[in-house]
Amino acid sequence: MAEIIVGGDERVARVLREGAGATHFVTLPGGTFLMGSDVRADESPVHEVTVGSFCAALTPVSNVEYAEFLRATSHEPPRFWTEDRFNAPEQPVCGVSWYDAVDYCAWLSELLGRACRLPTEAEREWAALGGAEDGRPYPWGPEPWTEGRFARSGGMDRPIPIGSTEPNGYGLYHMCENVHEWCSDWYAPYEPGAQMHPTGPEEGTRRASRGGSWRHSIKVNRIQARSSLDPGLRYNDYGFRVYADV
Repeated sequence: MAEIIVGGDERVARVLREGAGATHFVTLPGGTFLMGSDVRADESPVHEVTVGSFCAALTPVSNVEYAEFLRATSHEPPRFWTEDRFNAPEQPVCGVSWYDAVDYCAWLSELLGRACRLPTEAEREWAALGGAEDGRPYPWGPEPWTEGRFARSGGMDRPIPIGSTEPNGYGLYHMCENVHEWCSDWYAPYEPGAQMHPTGPEEGTRRASRGGSWRHSIKVNRIQARSSLDPGLRYNDYGFRVYADV
């Protein structure tokens, strides 16, 4: 594969050159924060949550990495795998179900020799905050972008290359834009009161997801914004990021 340099970050470029074996994880400290907001009903009530230290991949899984998984496992390709808008090597993989994402994590666990997984919804919100303690709605601060690709009212027509916008305070890319990212939790209303390491209910009908989509304006892609989907569906703005224990 030809060398691909995206956004000047050699760690991203290495993943695109070498594939899943070069997945770069960032170790995040644990801590306590106020999860949720009063903006929308499903983000309320705001409640205190404590999470432990964990690792998050630098970017969402790319088409380069997912292609390696498909070759190794003969897994069914994503729904939009052959469409030009979604199959550039440097784009995040999309059109994957929650089950596809779990299968990829299991395969990557064997490849890397460490337990890889999807994040809890609480871990995903903590990671998106990037160490900020002000409850900011966006990784960069209190206001949405007013210029550039994600400032438009109607979004775009495809995902952007991984690593092509500024990372957050933890150095993680696309925590608030590009593709929705699957979480491990079943989706449910928040429970009031302080919680330690919440993992969501034991059963449900929809899986939680976080992060913004290329289809939407940045105005709806806030850190605290919640979304969910039937875990078997494959939408063209749904991808995922791999997490792991320290």
